[in-house]
Amino acid sequence: MKYTAPRGTKDILPEEARLWQYIEDNCRDIFFLYNYQEIRTPVFEATELFSRSIGQTTDIVKKEMYTFADRKGRSLTLRPEATAAVVRAGLENNLISPDNFSKFFYIGPMFRYERPQAGRQRQFHQAGVEAFGSADPLLDAEVIVMAVKLFNSLGLTGLRVNLNSVGCGKCQPGYRQAVQDYFRSHIGGMCADCQERLETNPMRILDCKEAACQKVIAAAPASASHLCEECDAHFKKLLNYLDAAKVEYQRSDRLVRGLDYYTKTAFEVVSSQLGAQNAVCGGGRYDNLVEELGGKATPAIGFAIGLERLVEIMKQTKLAGHDSRGLLLYIATIGEPARKVAFDLLLKGRESGIPADMDYSGKSLKAQMKAADRQKAQYVYIIGEDEVAKGGAVLKNMATSEERTVTFENILYEPFGLEAVREEPSCGGCGGNCTCGDDND
Repeated sequence: MKYTAPRGTKDILPEEARLWQYIEDNCRDIFFLYNYQEIRTPVFEATELFSRSIGQTTDIVKKEMYTFADRKGRSLTLRPEATAAVVRAGLENNLISPDNFSKFFYIGPMFRYERPQAGRQRQFHQAGVEAFGSADPLLDAEVIVMAVKLFNSLGLTGLRVNLNSVGCGKCQPGYRQAVQDYFRSHIGGMCADCQERLETNPMRILDCKEAACQKVIAAAPASASHLCEECDAHFKKLLNYLDAAKVEYQRSDRLVRGLDYYTKTAFEVVSSQLGAQNAVCGGGRYDNLVEELGGKATPAIGFAIGLERLVEIMKQTKLAGHDSRGLLLYIATIGEPARKVAFDLLLKGRESGIPADMDYSGKSLKAQMKAADRQKAQYVYIIGEDEVAKGGAVLKNMATSEERTVTFENILYEPFGLEAVREEPSCGGCGGNCTCGDDND
């Protein structure tokens, strides 16, 4: 029987894995630069954690979660997003409280039962941040600036920040009613999902991507006109901070995120190269979530980056070759004595930090050269019986085809710009029969 990867999943093969590593390394570098510390949570949690935090009427909870009962009948769910899990971990381990400012980041797989498409899989990966303990709009600005800086560090251009405020518990009910009243008079021509959301969660209609629905949504009430005094002042300060930081953004008065816990700031970074599902990063404030999950009221903000989408963009924009790590030295051998010398050189080379390899399957020299080329080795060192006797062999630069003879003693140092570590004599340098008068004590 021939097995294949399940629909909606994808093998990340070695060539592409280097790009993933490059992206993940950049994420970690930027997150550490802003003093975020890594947190790792289980890939499954109690189902109630997600249904309570994300919202019972959201598409994620109703249609997309991978939920199962364990052998004791407890309902568990593969995490569809990470924020709720980070909050749970922070509360359980006393890392989150109103008077404790804390910053975390995560990188890992998430799971949603969705229709697979470009940059979207049923098992997908996110890198994200969560900051707890401050309601200051300056923190909102920092989070958005960090997202932009991360994309810039990857060489990406042509991205846009969409920005909105969805209000708080005081002003959201009024906006929700205005949205519901507006859509009630237009709902007949909208999709089945929007018709269902009208009564259960009208705010979710604003997130619909159907073309026919988008035309109606474009004229829906703007959240900015329904903000309370506190939310309005918070949003205006945020815009001023972003202007001062020279961040290019576009106000999107009907932007909502697909999760019910957002308050005040909501934003996303979009790419024109991904079609209708074009958001590569999304986030915002969730000032009520910690309290809803059993903690003390603690303001918070965060974002998540879809790594599959980011990989797709980098491939399309030819930014996929930045990771310079690879095989530096391949040692090709002829005969058993040469294999022994090669193996010894490999051990020493790896101790010096040189990525190196050799053949372990008895290939001919021609086949070994092909293997080195296939593995994109930068240099090939060719050792035969004569070379073993001479103590040196030919080193070939695979890019230029230049060849030169290098001794076994120097092969791990001179070609790669490393200095050999030579053992110093114990006295003045005259050897074992000391005549220099230096005191060896």
